[in-house]
Amino acid sequence: MLEQLTPSLILGIVAAYFLLLVIISYFTSKDAGNANFFLAGRQSPWYLVAFGMIGASLSGVTFISVPGWVADSQFSYMQMVLGYLLGYLVIATVLMPMYYRLQLTSIYSYLDTRFGGFSYKTGASFFLLSRAIGASFRLYIVALVLQEFVMNSFQVPFWLTVLMTIILIWIYTYRGGIKTIVWTDTLQTFCMLTAVVFTIIAISQKLDLSISGLWVTVDESAYSQIFFFEEGWGDAKNFFKRFLAGASMAIVMTGLDQDMMQKNLSCKTLGDAQKNMFWFSIVLVFANLLFLTLGALLFIYAGETGIEIPTQTDLLFPTIAIEHLSPSIGIVFILGLIAAAYSSADSALTALTTSFCVDFLGFKEKENPEVAAEQKRTRFIVHLGFSLLLFVIITAFWLVNDRAVIDQIFTVAGYTYGPLLGLYSFGFLMKHKVLDQYVPWVCILSPILTFLLSYYSETLFFGYKFGFELLILNGTITFLGLFSISYFDQTDQGKDLEEV
Repeated sequence: MLEQLTPSLILGIVAAYFLLLVIISYFTSKDAGNANFFLAGRQSPWYLVAFGMIGASLSGVTFISVPGWVADSQFSYMQMVLGYLLGYLVIATVLMPMYYRLQLTSIYSYLDTRFGGFSYKTGASFFLLSRAIGASFRLYIVALVLQEFVMNSFQVPFWLTVLMTIILIWIYTYRGGIKTIVWTDTLQTFCMLTAVVFTIIAISQKLDLSISGLWVTVDESAYSQIFFFEEGWGDAKNFFKRFLAGASMAIVMTGLDQDMMQKNLSCKTLGDAQKNMFWFSIVLVFANLLFLTLGALLFIYAGETGIEIPTQTDLLFPTIAIEHLSPSIGIVFILGLIAAAYSSADSALTALTTSFCVDFLGFKEKENPEVAAEQKRTRFIVHLGFSLLLFVIITAFWLVNDRAVIDQIFTVAGYTYGPLLGLYSFGFLMKHKVLDQYVPWVCILSPILTFLLSYYSETLFFGYKFGFELLILNGTITFLGLFSISYFDQTDQGKDLEEV
């Protein structure tokens, strides 16, 4: 098939898709002021935000790694997805009302009001660290596939592949920001889901399966088990561990993440944002089930046709789509792959730029013309700086990676998002104030203690081994640390903290 779907043709597809994104950017970035770059003037249609957030949530990790993850974990990932629903409910009913009531541009401004400046900067710093690493991991897997199936043919080194990918993303995001991304994410979500559906149909035809036969084949395979209760808490795939981890992951990686919440805050009203979250949650469950179904079919198809399973299972989907199915499926796959890359990285760059400009440089949505012009120049430099940072992280990760990328994402998230979970939980659940100057130390020590407890967990806890629930442990340690430096201010005894 590669004689027809040549590397040159793939590059042409990438160029055409990029041109379409630039055209969208041109029409959505005519007013490139802070109000539009940060929150699209708070005028985004909720249904576009909801659909676009699916692509941003799925990203290249879900597109490539989740199907490959089925070999070892079956459908156990759905236990986390079900936990996401609980997390999204908390976001829609607890966090969103507060964000809209305070009219926040950066969600970390809440920490300034609730605890003080040190807490505010600490929360924003942990977001910058978390999102920079997370976005880099997501973009890495897509760049890896492009390198394997395209750039190696032109003898282009991996670092140059990464650099070109980031440059393309920077070009169509540096002016319009979130106003552009709301529209480009909608296109990219459509491309991702279309690629998965078309690939499932193509493999089903290869296996002579009808729609009903497809579901029976997957259900009767060794990959379809969703719920795991039998081996108790010692099993990394245990339902309760995965469900609670999913709920906490959703809260921190969506509700406490500037990248994801920036899109929600660009909606006109709280009601629109909540409608967006509701529909996004429902569709995301079925989208993840679709990816897992594809993963099972890929392994079934490989087994029946004698296709060798790549050592790095992340490459199974691209291997089959490009080398063993029709050129049209290969083209659709490439579009989905590029969409997956851009949908996560473009919004991440915008969110990183927004957080740094607002949280550390003091930018506001609206300024007088002279100040706005100066801020625009500074924003340009910040946007460029974060683009270079992603390049460095991706290149470094390529040199040391030895596990499935989705595993890396959730492991890192457990350490970097944990302090945010602890900060916001303490802020909402307790009425105490804290000694603000000591908060950074609590948030730095918490991941270190979490790592030590995880490393020695089997010795300390009678064989128990931590999985993705590291996030909960990290958040709990942060919460207890904050409590240890807290005090109750009698002058605020009658004050309702929900007003903060």
